[in-house]
Amino acid sequence: MKLQAMLKVLFATVSVGSLMLAGCTQQEQVSSQAQGEALEVQQKSTPATQPAEQTPDVVYVPTPPEVVDRMLKVAKVGKSDILYDLGSGDGRIPITAVQKYGVKKAIGIDIDPKRIKEANENAKKAGVTDKVKFLRQDLFKSNFSEATVVTLYLLPELNVRLRSQLFKQLKPGTRIVSHAFDMGEWKPEKVEQVDGRTVYFWTIPKQIPANLQQSTPSS
Repeated sequence: MKLQAMLKVLFATVSVGSLMLAGCTQQEQVSSQAQGEALEVQQKSTPATQPAEQTPDVVYVPTPPEVVDRMLKVAKVGKSDILYDLGSGDGRIPITAVQKYGVKKAIGIDIDPKRIKEANENAKKAGVTDKVKFLRQDLFKSNFSEATVVTLYLLPELNVRLRSQLFKQLKPGTRIVSHAFDMGEWKPEKVEQVDGRTVYFWTIPKQIPANLQQSTPSS
């Protein structure tokens, strides 16, 4: 009788312990599942704070100094000019325009933050930060209507794509100079060679030719 009583007590103790252990395990599983679901909801409901970085349309290749000089000479830049360089890279054209040719103001526009940082550093070294400014912008969303001179070193398709924007924003007589690439059907007024490199020159006409109005892509 004593043995049977002891076995019953032992069995009851083990059963209670097992139930408690099973309950704890089940509770831990529920708790873990709840935490996982809460994390998943939090991740889904939390928006990304960093916007996607916009990549440049053109691989950066600097314009040689002799070509920079010829571009500015062809455009006959001077003290009354406001120059905009579209795709300004390390800033050499705006900086040279102010430093060597004394333009009133020069603005460089580039989409690449590395180039903007480099250009600002170069302007500081050249001591022209009072007249030179660099903007990180998309060329096709930029306003350069105050320019009297626009310089470019882009790709042919980008030059053509920019045509309508140039016609729309710039005043008649505004000078445009491009290194290496033309403007498609818009024929240049001058073409010059510098050490095997080509410089193209145009001025904005008072009236846009009909063929350019029809064929110019929208910006």
